[in-house]
Amino acid sequence: DIIELGLPFSDPLADGPVIQNAAHLALTKGISTTKFFDIVKKIRKETNLPLVLMTYTNILYRQGFDKFISRAKKAGIDGFILPDMPVEEASLYLDAIHKYKVDAIFLASPNTSKERIKKIIRASSGFLYLVSVYGTTGVQQKIKKYTIDAIKNSKKISGGKIPVAVGFGISSPKQAKSFVKIGADAIIVGSALLRLIDEIEPNKIESRIENFTRRLKRSI
Repeated sequence: DIIELGLPFSDPLADGPVIQNAAHLALTKGISTTKFFDIVKKIRKETNLPLVLMTYTNILYRQGFDKFISRAKKAGIDGFILPDMPVEEASLYLDAIHKYKVDAIFLASPNTSKERIKKIIRASSGFLYLVSVYGTTGVQQKIKKYTIDAIKNSKKISGGKIPVAVGFGISSPKQAKSFVKIGADAIIVGSALLRLIDEIEPNKIESRIENFTRRLKRSI
């Protein structure tokens, strides 16, 4: 199991409306990098599960890759997902990743070429993040044929060198089970959890999230 923590950015291009709204709310409430890392420290005290930070390249670039990743590592972060970081332009980022011994998780999409997937796998550690649909994150209802093909192709190309995790649009235990049956090593759920938080009463959030998460885990 892994916990993904999102550091809000003002222009979250890869995120759908649910995560965009959550990011906007956090920014209006005054979230900052320092406050975010304080939250990470509190979470780290409660769990030994890997913590992966998902944000956008500009935030790291402005602070400096070395400085930001150093701060994140000290707070308890184990890896990074930067959806707008092309592997071809990641040399400075990867230098800091290797220096502080954290994971760089790159994204591939259903139309990513075989050669580029090979390049992404060589640069990645932790796992390969395979985007299940074209477009942004959000709840999807049906698994597309191109997604099935992408999972099988990515698994074949990786040759077991790195796990293939599928994200974007997974919203139910039934979907999670289907993705794993196709060949995914892991599934990533974000928007569905945030939607639950948005829809239910505050005093019921913890139990509902726990129940949903347990159902997801049992399904795979």
